[in-house]
Amino acid sequence: MKRTAFLLFLLASSAIFLSSCFDNTFQKRNITGKAGEMIIVIPKEAWSGAPGTVLRKILNQPQLGLPQEEPIFSLIDVPPAAFNDIFRTTRNIITVRISSTIDEPVAEYKNDVWAHPQAVVNINAKSQEEFEKLFLENSDKIVAFFLKAEKDRLMGNYKQYSDKVVYNTLLKSFNLKMNVPPGFKVVKKTDDFAWLRYETTEISQWIFIYTYKYESDSTFTPDFQLAKRDEYLKKYVPGPRDSTYMTTERQIIPLFNIFEHNGNHASEMRGLWRVENDFMGGPFISIAELDASNNRIVTVEGSVYAPRFDKRNYLRQVEAIVYSMEFPDQAKNDKIMSEIKSGN
Repeated sequence: MKRTAFLLFLLASSAIFLSSCFDNTFQKRNITGKAGEMIIVIPKEAWSGAPGTVLRKILNQPQLGLPQEEPIFSLIDVPPAAFNDIFRTTRNIITVRISSTIDEPVAEYKNDVWAHPQAVVNINAKSQEEFEKLFLENSDKIVAFFLKAEKDRLMGNYKQYSDKVVYNTLLKSFNLKMNVPPGFKVVKKTDDFAWLRYETTEISQWIFIYTYKYESDSTFTPDFQLAKRDEYLKKYVPGPRDSTYMTTERQIIPLFNIFEHNGNHASEMRGLWRVENDFMGGPFISIAELDASNNRIVTVEGSVYAPRFDKRNYLRQVEAIVYSMEFPDQAKNDKIMSEIKSGN
């Protein structure tokens, strides 16, 4: 009996120990707050002064590619004494500490401090002037850190809960892997084009996919990409009446950027779409990517129609879908690109 009791004690102790380790190491509360929301933990006098001014200037700058101004983040200032458990689970947090006792100014980037998946930046400076200098020097990195965190959260959710029917359709028809959340339906599909649509009574979100043969580096220029976009959308995306169709708003020049996506040569375009001979319009984001092993370009675009609502978060949702695109035979692409770069 004594031996049995001792074994039970050991088992119970081990369970308590493992549970404690699990709670402290692995378990985090889920993040709270709305998409795009950010808590700034800062003394009132600093928020009212120069530090608050520079924080608002950078973090309230307009989101690119929208038809009306919306800030990249929705800011809430909280004094340090009020920064309790209610606020500590917020998805995006910046803490500001300004004190003459600080040895060196520093901006620290951290993940999952109080919740998961959380992004936190701690900024410490000796004076308000030093804070302003430090923040401006790191502003691009700080903004990119939080924007990536917003996109990664959405991409993680879409990967976990992707619609298997849509996923398998794109894989079979276009040799393309993409995580699309439930609610999107394939409403049109040809050999070189697909249209996925999510509709409510108030907003519409669309994903367009089109492919064509890669012929030269001129593919990755704004003029070429805009011409291809207008060509495919005129052909496949009609408007509400005869002689209406989707096209690109040219009065506001789309933003264009060359970069690498999953190791492939690619371009990103952000702009506004409109319907020819109609009044519909909204923002879009697209990626045109080289699939070297199949000698083709694959373009994936996300568009939003929400005439009575802010569009920042809706656009970020389709952006996360667009950025989830992958080629199943990426290893072949990597080999080809490696040979090109090495001159073989």
